[in-house]
Amino acid sequence: MTDRAGTPAEPDPPAAEEEPRRRHWLRWTALGCAVVVLAAAGVGWWLYRKLDDNITTDTTAAAELEKYEKERPPAGTSAARNILLIGSDTRAGEGNRKYGRDKGTQRSDTTILLHLEAGKSSATAVSLPRDLMVTIPSCRKADGTRTREQFAQFNWAFEFGGTACTIRTVEKLTGIRIDHHMVIDFRGFKKMVDAVDGVEVCLKEPVNDPDAKLKLPAGRQTLHGEQALGFVRARKSLGNGSDTERMDRQQQFLGALVSKVQSDGVLLNPTKLYPVLDAATKAITTDPGLDSLRDLYDLARSMRAIPTEKVQFLTVPRRSYRYDANRDELVQPAASELFRQLREDKPVLVTPESDKEDGGRSGDGKPDDAESPGPSTTPTFTGRNAAEGVCE
Repeated sequence: MTDRAGTPAEPDPPAAEEEPRRRHWLRWTALGCAVVVLAAAGVGWWLYRKLDDNITTDTTAAAELEKYEKERPPAGTSAARNILLIGSDTRAGEGNRKYGRDKGTQRSDTTILLHLEAGKSSATAVSLPRDLMVTIPSCRKADGTRTREQFAQFNWAFEFGGTACTIRTVEKLTGIRIDHHMVIDFRGFKKMVDAVDGVEVCLKEPVNDPDAKLKLPAGRQTLHGEQALGFVRARKSLGNGSDTERMDRQQQFLGALVSKVQSDGVLLNPTKLYPVLDAATKAITTDPGLDSLRDLYDLARSMRAIPTEKVQFLTVPRRSYRYDANRDELVQPAASELFRQLREDKPVLVTPESDKEDGGRSGDGKPDDAESPGPSTTPTFTGRNAAEGVCE
């Protein structure tokens, strides 16, 4: 560029205000980013605290169990964990009254002993029949009085002395130390199922069961809260009406629920994961060792690392009680073998009933003995795994 005289002209200097404007824009950008980061952190912390505060802690059971520490099985030396899952049939509380009149008592509608192997390579869930005849120790009742030690059906333990009494009964029965426990009621179960947008089941015949508040057509279908609860509780209208079939159905449903929660569609999608976490934390009452979101996250992470085919479900070997066909008793030595394997954190295998030559059943139509293991053979029991869909 030249001026009129033909001499080179100096380049035009940048506007005096351009550099301050750029610095001003950078400062506002940095401030905006900081606000976004802080807001995200604040929302994250608020959500964390909300989920953490959802959890109900049961300190009463822990205090009661501490009194009986000397008589309890010793704590395991490995990283294996045993968690007692209790489904309460209480009618107290929001959403539970419609299932019957609240008499001020509750029994364990479902009890499952969940064993997580130390290497986190397998999980075994053992259903304990509510009608199993067991020795229930002397337990402290809610009013401060004590029951006497007695031989009675298993679910009375929860009515007598709540969670602590149930844990002590299970420990005496199995010799397995219970590390943690979770209690869930009807309302909590329904919320968990709704949070994963339902679970698929298949019915060979239509169902109409007023007691379970269940009316369903035959065929493949997805069940949500109320229907799902009726499906796992129904007894008179599905199968032969036995508690055996009801427990099998519960295991199938829980396997499908575990499989769905483990799917990437739930765990990797925040919009789906948060409702699951919110429902799960609101649904449970747990011991102080599992009463934080971090504790539950560590547990969920352990479960997620286990392949679904290694998440196994079975019912403790049992048959009709010899003195009352409406009650159950353990089948020995199969039950003791199962308890020993879990106690020592050794593997067990489950196989579908159809894979056994005689269907794995005794003459009374209930699961029979496990296969007799050789010196180095892993014992095998009738059951299923979470990889098997309910419709298979």
